[in-house]
Parts: sequence; C-alpha cells; structure tokens
Amino acid sequence: MDTFPERSHAMPARDPIGRPVNALDTPALLVDLDVLERNIGHMKRVIVDEAGVRWRPHTKGMKTPALAHLLQRRGAQGITCAKLAEAEVMAYSGIDDILIANQIVGPLKTERLARVQQFARVTSCVDSAAGAEGLGRAARNAGVTLPVLVEVDVGMQRCGTLPGEPTVKMAQKVDDTEGLELMGLMTWEAPAARAPDDAGKKAKSAQMLGGLTDSADLCRAKGLNMEIISCGGTLTYWYSSFHPGITEVEAGGGIYGDIMYCHQFGIRHEFALTVMTTVTSRPTPQRIICDAGKKTMSNDIAAPLPLGLGEVAEVKLSAEHGIVELAEASDTPAVGDRLHWVVGYSDTTVVLHDELIATREGCVEAVWPLLGRGKLT
Repeated sequence: MDTFPERSHAMPARDPIGRPVNALDTPALLVDLDVLERNIGHMKRVIVDEAGVRWRPHTKGMKTPALAHLLQRRGAQGITCAKLAEAEVMAYSGIDDILIANQIVGPLKTERLARVQQFARVTSCVDSAAGAEGLGRAARNAGVTLPVLVEVDVGMQRCGTLPGEPTVKMAQKVDDTEGLELMGLMTWEAPAARAPDDAGKKAKSAQMLGGLTDSADLCRAKGLNMEIISCGGTLTYWYSSFHPGITEVEAGGGIYGDIMYCHQFGIRHEFALTVMTTVTSRPTPQRIICDAGKKTMSNDIAAPLPLGLGEVAEVKLSAEHGIVELAEASDTPAVGDRLHWVVGYSDTTVVLHDELIATREGCVEAVWPLLGRGKLT
C-alpha cells in the first residue's frame, strides 16, 4: 500500500488524518484512493503494458505533486502540464520529466522556462517562427538548451502547424535555432471522440493521427530528430496508444473519472472524485438544498450528480447552493445529513478547492494541498 505525504500548510485545530470522512466539515473535495488506484491500473495496463508506449499523464486536473508522484510509482514516465507555472510547481516538488503541452511566449515566461531547467527537463511546444526565436534567445541567455516539440493541428483547430510541409518547415526552424533541441511532434486528436460509435472513433482517431505520424516520417526524411511523437487524452487513449508511430500518450483525467467522461463519451472509468456536502434546507418534500454551489462544483461542461437519491428531476447550482428537485416526494435526506456528489468535470472542479482529501474505506488517509491551483501564467 502506498503512503502519502500529509499537507504542508497549517493544520486545523483537529487534524483530520485517520478520522471518518463524515466527521469532516463541508463542502469537501474527496478522492477515493481504492477507486483512484483501480483507474490508474487500468490506464497503465492499456497504455504501457498492452500498447507498449510511454505514459505521460496530464496533471491539469490534478494540481498536486502528490498525485504526480503516485502516478510515477505506478508506471507513468513523466507528466504533462498545461501552464508553465504548473510545471514549476511540479519541478520544484521533484518531478524531473515534464511536458508543457502549450506555447511559451514572451520574455518573462521564456526566461522562467530556461531557469526551471536546473530542476527538471521541461519540454515545451512551438508552432511559430516567432515562438522558436523567443525560446532560442532565452536559452542562449541562460546558457541552457531547451527541448521542444512542434505542435501539429490534426483537426482540433486550436494551436499547431498544419500536417505535412508546414510541420516540416517548423521542425527545421526549431532544429536550426541555437539553444533549442528538436525532440519531435505533439498533437491532441480530441475531435475523434465526437464520432457516434466506437468504430467511428477508432477510424477518426486513426485518420487524425495519420497526419501526425506522416508528418514525423517527412521530418525524419529530412534528417530531423523525431524521438517523441506525443498525443492522446482520456477521450481517445485506448485508440491512440496503439496507433503506429506514437511513442507516448498524455491521458490523465481518467484517473478520476467524472460525469463528462462517462455520460458524454461513454468512458467507463469508476468515479473516484466526489464532493461531500451537507443538506441545509428541505423547503418541500421534493426539494433538497445543500451547502455547495458553482463555487464548489462546476457545471460548465457537465452537471454534478447527487448520489443515493433515487430519480432526480433536476439539478441546479447557484453561487453557494446546490438545488436538487426529486421526481417524487421523500423525507430523506434530512437537514444535517451528508449528500455526496460525483463531480461533473474534474478539471474545472478541482481548481475551485485549496485541498484534496484522500480517503480509503471511509477514513481520511491524506490531505493534499492543491499547489497548482491558480497557476495560470
């Protein structure tokens, strides 16, 4: 059994470690370690054991080095971050192989990226000549070499160069820029997850990733280093992990599972992440009010799901209240009872909290400060 570091900031008057979950004040963000570890084990089996590629889980929904270290012990090789500040938190906490799946632009950020190399190998992405030149200047000024991936747009229509010659041209620019080390290519094939069935998702994923791996082949023909070909998220990892030419997969959010992944995309991971609330009002036999609203549980992509209530007609969130309308009258739960909710979307819920409470068999095992919260630069 893994042991976990306790939180490093000031403790409340009574330390919660070892106490029953229901003894905690609410609202509280909880992660069930037994469920979490089963999800981690499933992802590791698919990506590492069966597909034989590296697993570099994205931590944008985790926000705590404790989970990054746990993933490393369970088979991940490096992590992915969305922002430089998140990568700094992870690097200063001992994670030494980090990909920032984003462009690092502007002298303030490029100088920080150069500085953090003394603590970890932090790779970033580029999709423009100006971006490459800025990274190169920072690297030369700091006397370091910055590892870089070219981001390729295979259909998401966000960042990235187009597949084929535009990608080759960008890769050549990176390779020619003093201070940069071209490591390969990266993409995110998210639109494949919108296909209506598994066969369609698999075909769309293959079509999109073909643009990435074909571009890598063109780069290799020019003598360019293509050591890393990175892609894949929780929405697609069981397809992208097996695509020929892929070397690593960035899926991370699936360790939690949430309503968005399950109900919108059919990903059958267990629900590890919940919010525990207290029922504060029962204005009618069909209405339940709890002490957690939009400031505690996001509903931007998917609404959170209250547990143990029978048929729910409607869920609404205001700033500080969660409102449940039952399909039929019930006198339970009563005022003062606990009400647990499955998180709607983990990424936008975790960032609302200062700490994540890790539980096992109904007791608190660890309290992890969410050190990456608010790290937007």
